Amino acid sequence: MAIKFKSMKKLVLFAVLLSAAVIVNGQQKNLSMTDAMFNARTTLAPQKLKNLQFLYGKEDYAYSKTVNGGVVWFTGSTAAKEEKLLLNLTQLNQKLRAAKLDTLKTMPDISFNQGADWIIPVHGASLAYNPVKSSFTTLMDSKLAGQNKAERSVAGYTAYLDHYNLFVTDGKKAKQVTTDGTDNIVYASSVHRDEFGISKGTFWSNQGKKLAFYRMDQSMVSDYPIIDWTTRPAKNINIKYPMAGDKIHEVTVGVYNAETQTVVYLQTGEPAEQYLTNIAWSPDDKFIYIAVLNRGQNHMEFKQFDAQTGRYVKTLFEERDEKYVEPLVPALFLKKNPQQFIWQSNRDGWNQLYLYNTDGKLVKQLTKGNWEVTEVKGFDATGENLFYVSTAESPITRNLYVVNIKSGQSKRITSGFAAHKTEVSTSGNTVLDNFSSTKNPGTVELLDVKKGVKKQIFQSADPLANYALGASSIFTIKGKSGDPIYCNLFKPVGLDSTKKHPVVVYWYGGSHAQLILDQWNGGGSNYWFQYLAEQGFVVMVIDTRGSDNRGKAFEQAMFRKVGDVQMEDMMSAVDYLKGLSYTDEKNMGLFGWSFGGFNTVDFMVNHPGVFKAAVAGGAVTNWNFYEAMYTERYMDTPKENPEGYAATDLTNQIQKLKGKLLLIHGLQDNVVLQQHTVELVKKAVDDNIQLDYMIYPGHEHNVLGKDRTHLYQKVTDYFMQNLK
Repeated sequence: MAIKFKSMKKLVLFAVLLSAAVIVNGQQKNLSMTDAMFNARTTLAPQKLKNLQFLYGKEDYAYSKTVNGGVVWFTGSTAAKEEKLLLNLTQLNQKLRAAKLDTLKTMPDISFNQGADWIIPVHGASLAYNPVKSSFTTLMDSKLAGQNKAERSVAGYTAYLDHYNLFVTDGKKAKQVTTDGTDNIVYASSVHRDEFGISKGTFWSNQGKKLAFYRMDQSMVSDYPIIDWTTRPAKNINIKYPMAGDKIHEVTVGVYNAETQTVVYLQTGEPAEQYLTNIAWSPDDKFIYIAVLNRGQNHMEFKQFDAQTGRYVKTLFEERDEKYVEPLVPALFLKKNPQQFIWQSNRDGWNQLYLYNTDGKLVKQLTKGNWEVTEVKGFDATGENLFYVSTAESPITRNLYVVNIKSGQSKRITSGFAAHKTEVSTSGNTVLDNFSSTKNPGTVELLDVKKGVKKQIFQSADPLANYALGASSIFTIKGKSGDPIYCNLFKPVGLDSTKKHPVVVYWYGGSHAQLILDQWNGGGSNYWFQYLAEQGFVVMVIDTRGSDNRGKAFEQAMFRKVGDVQMEDMMSAVDYLKGLSYTDEKNMGLFGWSFGGFNTVDFMVNHPGVFKAAVAGGAVTNWNFYEAMYTERYMDTPKENPEGYAATDLTNQIQKLKGKLLLIHGLQDNVVLQQHTVELVKKAVDDNIQLDYMIYPGHEHNVLGKDRTHLYQKVTDYFMQNLK
């Protein structure tokens, strides 16, 4: 009897294990909200080769990985059959110790591709290690590296900000370049609220002895209060926020000569309200080129200035558009011909590459087609070929191409329908191709450009292999304009097509954003969409007109009355959803953030009753209150376009709302000011309209960190309560 009992226990244990195996192998495991929002970026993110890069001047690559609890660097190449150890912590500490420098407890992130020296952060300092001489040079000590906006030139000078003013040091003595810096007079920082591709405020010349820098006078811009709720009592922090139609800041460009310790300002002229964008140095450092854009943003002049005197030299060419011109990328001078440069423009309807000379003459259009160049990677060693990334295959993929400057002929380098992220070796002979798709979590290949030979060096395992996922597919629907509108549909897990399922639609629909790509985790929220599919929802993501990387006409369709074409495309999507046998058209929800938040509220008040419930996060609800640089590009000023501003003032339309609406806002939002949703709520109260409202203290325009999980649980709960 005892034997039988023991056997029975074994049998039961085996059955339990078998059942568990079936659950795993049968993909029955469900995502949690933590999985969908936090673990998607950590434990459930696809494995990858960390810090993957080329070694400068070589065809060899390097990356770091954890071995026995410590980070180790490995290297490989197309020729080598196996990867080998490049550097471990013991070896690095031996080198540091030999140079009488402090050792490290953990391996730092090292840059092997910035030049012949390895750039290594050590205890807050930036060191350069010469692997040939086995010697270290201090680029910036910890104190200098810790300075605000510290940036080092190739000549060894470092620029930084201290108490609002610009300083430049040679490592021994610091020179104070400006003296009038305040919170109103801003130096060496990003200007024009980060529009027009601007992300920084200092620009070292090629030889590193001259520094171009922004000076922004924002004293004429109104203060706007942002409340810091963490103090007792709470305190007000003013920011400068130029709203549409109001006074904007005035910007000039200074040039500091580190050898003569003198400053000149470029004679950029009047009017003071203009945008100075895309600063570039000539190869000989004698001139500075700036794309000067009028406040109306429909006329760009590409101007040349003398860097020694500040004198205006000439306008090389101009671009005009009846709607707007948006320069985003500085001129790129040829490697072997300082009299020619590459300019990016969408003047023919698509962002393409143009070859100019310094007389302002167009030499040739290098790329052409109904597709976008999305990134330029740089020249090969000869300077005769330029690598670029484009959507030539499809708007939802990215591929690397190379164009010959002389012939204008392009050649595709990467293959496979996927989103390819690439790095090119110094010579241009080898490419690191890191690509993924909705079905492939990630592959890394080493490509020989000339021979077309490829070598796989890594394949990521599917982190969701053991999870129950709904079937997903990317497709297009035809909008009323005739444009194909990309959609991504997630079906409920174990879909029963004879039953009706609630629907959630997610969108953005604004410029400089594309939600749908054929890459792993798509627009970054696919795990959450799959979580909703596990809860029985049909989920659709849509890129309406106004979205990025579909050409100028597709984006500019929203000009002067944003929201109209987006709503029209959304109705096409709604019609498609209603045509599916398994969707419940009476229980549909809509969700969007920022521009998508505006579109969501806009749709809810102008197409009441289509969606039963909606969530709008960080939403613009009155374009009069949004910043001038962005708003005036798409809407002109309130004085020029009163009808458009009135039509998009959603506060005065809230009485048309039917259904449930949850507004969410970061309490410290300095991009879409909280005044938008506060005014909307006030008007709803006045009109006896019920709304739901949620704030996130301590967060600006995006809710990040652990609170992001809370946010998406809030959104999920709202749809669960109102649609199921």
